[in-house]
Amino acid sequence: MQGTIVKGIAGFYYIKTDEGVVECKARGKFRLDELTPMVGDKVEITVKNGKGVIDKIHSRINELIRPAVANVTQALVVFALKNPDVNLDLLNKFLINCEFNNLKAVVCFNKLDLVSYEEKSEIIEMVNKSGYEILLLKAKEGYGIDKIREKLRDNVTVLCGPSGAGKSTILNSIAGRELMETGEISEKLKRGKHTTRHSELIDIGDGFVVDTPGFSSFDIDFISKEDLQHCFPEFEDYINKCKFRGCLHYKEPNCAVKQGVEEGNINNNRYEFYIKTLEEIIANKNKQW
Repeated sequence: MQGTIVKGIAGFYYIKTDEGVVECKARGKFRLDELTPMVGDKVEITVKNGKGVIDKIHSRINELIRPAVANVTQALVVFALKNPDVNLDLLNKFLINCEFNNLKAVVCFNKLDLVSYEEKSEIIEMVNKSGYEILLLKAKEGYGIDKIREKLRDNVTVLCGPSGAGKSTILNSIAGRELMETGEISEKLKRGKHTTRHSELIDIGDGFVVDTPGFSSFDIDFISKEDLQHCFPEFEDYINKCKFRGCLHYKEPNCAVKQGVEEGNINNNRYEFYIKTLEEIIANKNKQW
């Protein structure tokens, strides 16, 4: 029997199959292979007398650390247009992380009602030109939630973005129940407490959504200087047109990417962020030596 691990607690794994959810233990051979089953894993199981055993874990397309989930196909990158204001560097870091982990990213701009057209048009143009789909939301009022539901179909989706952007409101709306506390109450309750949450996949019929938002900030210094360019999808049509093989689109002459920026086909803010990140990666590498 085949299925997907939707929950794991204290060595027990709950597998969603065509015949329902089965509680399983993992075979000892996985410990020998230093392979631990993860929520999101596609597995093969044997069931006898109502007890299940995981026999095989299929290869993963990716593996996220926080939340600890495998085989995520899509990220909803949630940012508020106001309160808090959009931090472009942080938005770009999330998008880079999605590309590195082979996740389709859909950018969700929340609190649409708090900004004028002029205030939001520049950032929307930047994201659009980078090749990402955008959803505009007023999550508290439920505006745009139906569009999100459509995006969840046939995907395993995680929500990520900074604190206060509305991730918990969206997650609760999708699930139809209170999965995450929202707003100031959450901050007051959790301040000073060490809480452990186990990731879980919420079955929404045609897909799964991870029941806890992803982390709200991170470093991206794990990406090599050579790989960084491939985390900018708008570069892809230009990378192989540069004069020099191995071009980093930095100080090299006859660079097609830089020409794309000059011609307005690549957003200048995104390119400047690429250069800043590249310089940080190079500087960190030099420190290690």
